[in-house]
This record gives sequence, structure tokens and C-alpha cells, in this order.
Amino acid sequence: MLRELLFRGSAPFDPYRNATLALMRYSTAALVVLTVACGRERPTGVLVVAIPGEPATVFPPHVRAASEIAVTTQIFLKLADIGPSLNTVGDSGFVPLLASAWTFRDSVTIAFAINPAARWHDGAPVLARDVAFTFDVYRDTLVNAPAAPLLSGIASVEAEGDHTVTMRFTRAYPAQFYDAVYHMSILPAHLLDTIPRDRLRGHALTGNPVGSGPYRVARQLPGELLELEAVPDWWGEGVGAERIVFRVTPDLQTAIGQLVAGEAHIVEALPTPADVARVRESGVARAVEFPSAVYMYLGFNVSAPPFNDPEVRRALVLAVDRNAIIGAVLGGRGVVPPGPVTPVQWIAAGAPGQPAADPAAARAALAGRRIAFDIMYPSTSGIRERTAVILEQQFRDVGVVVRLVPLDPNTMTERAAQGRFQAMIGGWQVNLVPDAMRELWGSSGVGVSNYGRYASPRFDSLVHAASSAMDPVQARRTWHEALAEINNDAPAIWLFSPQLAAGVSNTIENVTIIPDNWATTLRLWRLIQ
Repeated sequence: MLRELLFRGSAPFDPYRNATLALMRYSTAALVVLTVACGRERPTGVLVVAIPGEPATVFPPHVRAASEIAVTTQIFLKLADIGPSLNTVGDSGFVPLLASAWTFRDSVTIAFAINPAARWHDGAPVLARDVAFTFDVYRDTLVNAPAAPLLSGIASVEAEGDHTVTMRFTRAYPAQFYDAVYHMSILPAHLLDTIPRDRLRGHALTGNPVGSGPYRVARQLPGELLELEAVPDWWGEGVGAERIVFRVTPDLQTAIGQLVAGEAHIVEALPTPADVARVRESGVARAVEFPSAVYMYLGFNVSAPPFNDPEVRRALVLAVDRNAIIGAVLGGRGVVPPGPVTPVQWIAAGAPGQPAADPAAARAALAGRRIAFDIMYPSTSGIRERTAVILEQQFRDVGVVVRLVPLDPNTMTERAAQGRFQAMIGGWQVNLVPDAMRELWGSSGVGVSNYGRYASPRFDSLVHAASSAMDPVQARRTWHEALAEINNDAPAIWLFSPQLAAGVSNTIENVTIIPDNWATTLRLWRLIQ
């Protein structure tokens, strides 16, 4: 699932509802393992996670912000999840969750065996019909699940008895298994199937949900905290903490202060070198660094002047020294992405990128033109503000006049969705598979996630061919052709993918951080006794 990011340091927010800032979910190029996960021990202690925004929902089809995903990951389970290898092609390396096994019956059919031990929090067994029901809910337009477009490759989901469910696909493609298991957290049909779909949002059973995961909601104090408690005799492998408290702490420095004072155990995002240093120098916490599945960009509205002219866009690319921005804003903790991809995506290696900064060439290309435009960015983000200031200077050096327009996140999202902007500093956290380019930069995303209205039939065709190619060598080649096409069209300048760090108390052991959801293994983190 895609996440739009508006930094408060590193805070994502949800473009489909009023923004609630939340710390971003991270990705890593390899599994970061600090200790081996614990076995089935009795849960002890309370983990406190400082989050900057209150989860607006804990109902999986509606979640989008990182804090919401962190919470629902503890309450609900998927059929399986990505493993340490980060593989998204075929089923190699995936970790069984609700599904104990699976079989490829043919090129477009996968049969899953539901673990007979799996139980809902009310004691009812998890059944195949729950999976079929979940698929129907996610795809229902009345529910409007953000993940619905990502399930378009699945033609049908059918229960075969109580413990076998069959998924059939519209076609064979490399990420079939990933799509089958990753995008849906399974829901209890026996509790939700009588509720009208347009009433699921805000219903009592979705606000205080019954899941199959290791934790359930214990209490929620609006604007203050959401507390989870371990499910007694959970059917799974066991949990580390007796309770997890997600404490709403909007100010990042306050959150870090809580961490170094021993009042919180986890701060998901330490966005600047100073934040990392503050945690490390405290002696009571550590900074766990890893690359991200995040890229930041300067996006152009290509539907209106001056950005409807690709020559102008290409000249502006030459004006921007992205390595200088990484050095000044991130302290060097980041890389220049080769396009709308991140270092953790398998197509990134060897991919063609945009040309390096060449101010003299930019000035020559823009000679005789008077270029002036606004750049909007979220006023809540120190990182984007500093980036905007540097961009304004670099553009001024080639004769371009830029006005910086800081906006509150809600207003910025509204303007972006409506196309009422000239340029914007945006950010996306994307899945491990590169198919998100279709939604974010393809013609199908225009007016939805493709804020800049970029549309290229050739780019669309290349993305479709790349995502359908079964041969990985051919797929990589075609993905790189798609990147070369969009880089030449320059609907945006890909600025940086940051090196991320989480702040973790030294009193916590069994810490792992895996690709796209820092909280995937949170149930195994334990307080040192």
C-alpha cells in the first residue's frame, strides 16, 4: 500500500482523510536483526511507543497512516507476510501467518490451507470464508479501501470447505503471491457480514475490533493514547510484552525527550543527524539505522505553464544539485534515487537516473525565458522547509524566480488532489514491488495519486509490460526502459531517499526491523528483566 509522506521530521499522512500526522513506516535493504526473536515466553512489561498522531481507525480496509498500520498489525493477521529475503516474486521466503501452507494449482490459481489452530479473539475459528469475505469487503466500492486497486489482479476468492480457500488471478504475473497475501488483513465474517458496507466505517465492531492477532484494544483515550493488551493464550508463537501503549506525542523533540528520559521505549523516526546523535549520546537508547522505501520529489503540474513544456522541466532538473541537498538537509544520510523508486526495490540497482546538476547547461537551456513559479510544501516539515530553501537558491542561480508557499498538510493535500498548484515537494513510501509507478505516475492515477497530471502512453505501456514479464532479466530491462522514459519526460525531480533511523531504548531486546513495516515483529520485542 502506498503512503504519502509529509515530514514532521519524518511523518506520513493520509491523503484520503483529514491528515493525522504519524511516523513513517520504514524499509531496509536487508533484515536488521539485533537479537534472535524470543520463543513462547510469558509476556511481561509495557512497551511505550511515541507516535505523533492518533490513529483515526484500526479497521484494516480503512487504514493508511503509519500509526494505524502499526496498531492493526498487532490486532489482525494476513495469510502470510514478506520474509527477511524481501522477495516479492513467487512465494519463496514468505512467512506463514493465518495460512499454514499453500499450493499453486496452476499458473493462475493458489490454494491456501488455513491454520486449524487460528482463532479470533472471541474464540471462533478462523475459516476460509473469512478470507473470501475479506476480499469482498476490500473490493467493495462502498468501503473505499485504499488497497482495493492493488487487488485488481485477483479475479475471485472462494472457500472450499472450512480450511481451504482458493484465489484465482486474471493472469499470470511475478507478484501474484505477494498480491494474494500482502494487501489484506483478514476480517471476521461471523461478526461483520451483517453490517451494511457503508456503515462499517465508525461502527462499534470496527472501532473496538475482534482480530486474530496477538493483541487486542484495551483502552483508548482520544488525543492521548491507544493501549493494547496481549490476548490470553493466543494461538500463535507467543508475544514479548504484556501491553503496548501507543502514546500520542505530536512534537518530535518531545518524543525523543521521552525516549532519553526512559518514559518511552520507541520513537520510529529520527530524521536528522542531530536527532540520531541526541539518542546515541543519551546512553539509554540506540539509533537503529536502515534505508527506506521512501523517496522525496519536486513534482511539477504538467497540465499548465510553465511545466507543460518538457524542455523547461528538463532544464530545471539540471539546475538542482541533489547531493548538496542530501548533505545540507540530511547530513549525508541519503541517496539520490534513479527515478520514482527506492534503494530497497529490486529494480533500483543499475537503473538509469536523471542527469546530474549542470547549472551552466540549465542557464543556457532557459536563456530568453522568464520562468517563475510557486513551490508548496507542508509547514509542519522541517526537512521539506530546508529542502525548499535550498531549491529556491539553486533555481535563483540559473535565473528562475521561485516563491515558497508553506501550507498546513490538509490544505496542501486538497490543493494537490485538485491540481491547484505549480510545483510541490512531495514524498511517497512505496511497496517493495515497483508496480506503484502505475498508480503514482501512470495515466490511471491522474486526479488521484498522480497529482502532477503526467500522462504518457509509452510509459504506461512499459510499466504494464515490465509488471507482466515473468522472466526477471526481461522485467528488469523493461523497468529500466520505463525509468528512462519518465526521466526524460521529467514530470518531477527525484530528490532523495533518506537513510532512516529508529530510536529504541536499551531496555528492549529481540528487536528486528523488516522491510516495509517497522511494527511487523513488535509483538516479539521484550523488556529486559
